[in-house]
Amino acid sequence: MPTAKGIISLLLLTLTTLAWGIPLVLLTLVKLVTPGRRRRRRLLQGLNAVVLNWVGTNLWWMRLWLRPDLEIRRPEGLSHDQWWLVLSNHRSWTDIFLLFFAFHRRLPMPHFFVKRQLIWIPIVGLAFWATEFPMLRRLSREQKQRNPHLARRDEQATQRMCRHARERPIAIYNFIEGTRFTPAKQVAQGSPYHHLLRPRAGGIAQVLTLLGDRLDGILDVTLRYDNPRPTFWGFLCGEEGRITLDIRRLEIPAWMQEGHYHDDPHDKERFHSWLNALWQEKDKALSLP
Repeated sequence: MPTAKGIISLLLLTLTTLAWGIPLVLLTLVKLVTPGRRRRRRLLQGLNAVVLNWVGTNLWWMRLWLRPDLEIRRPEGLSHDQWWLVLSNHRSWTDIFLLFFAFHRRLPMPHFFVKRQLIWIPIVGLAFWATEFPMLRRLSREQKQRNPHLARRDEQATQRMCRHARERPIAIYNFIEGTRFTPAKQVAQGSPYHHLLRPRAGGIAQVLTLLGDRLDGILDVTLRYDNPRPTFWGFLCGEEGRITLDIRRLEIPAWMQEGHYHDDPHDKERFHSWLNALWQEKDKALSLP
């Protein structure tokens, strides 16, 4: 029965989280009282190993128990010794695990741009904080205008991640629509795309400006579900149907590394044009049968 399968899947997910949560909490406590960035960096390597093993354990039982119908098309030459920026559309909480299926142990330790509210999720929020994920407020344009200091904090969080990213290879993942796609959000936002919300440029523009000389490329991921309304619960029940991930490698134009998105209106317009063209291609691809 699908419901029973979903309950067992949820139990397995909880058990793996609790099991790997023990070393995560212990290493986090040690990191809190350890002086010096060099020593904390060694502990961070241990925390990263815990998270990667936690992810690997979940992917192992998902493959055996859920047997997801996945088709993953990815480029050759990916390495966990390189720096990558991964961009993707966003449909469901399942997307995170799908990216793990595609890139686990093929790319370095993943870092997501995550909503600040997620820090309150037990163990998961601690993992985000301890492994130095950038935690953002996802402010609207009106909120940024009313509270510019909050927007500045988001910029500082990205700067901090990029500064630390120079110390070791990293894969930065960004669902640049900022939230999961739904038809209601598409209408409310006035999105010009059939299958996507409007992309948000600020975060990735900042990453490309601060880290572009170190990045080995951009990986553009197009997620396609046969189910028009995918949910994480449906995935855990083994009822999500066929899912396709089309991944292509994009070179980083030189002008992105040399630009000043937040200070130069011309650079900002140029970046938005590039991103909108990318999103138009993705929307066309999702419209194909």
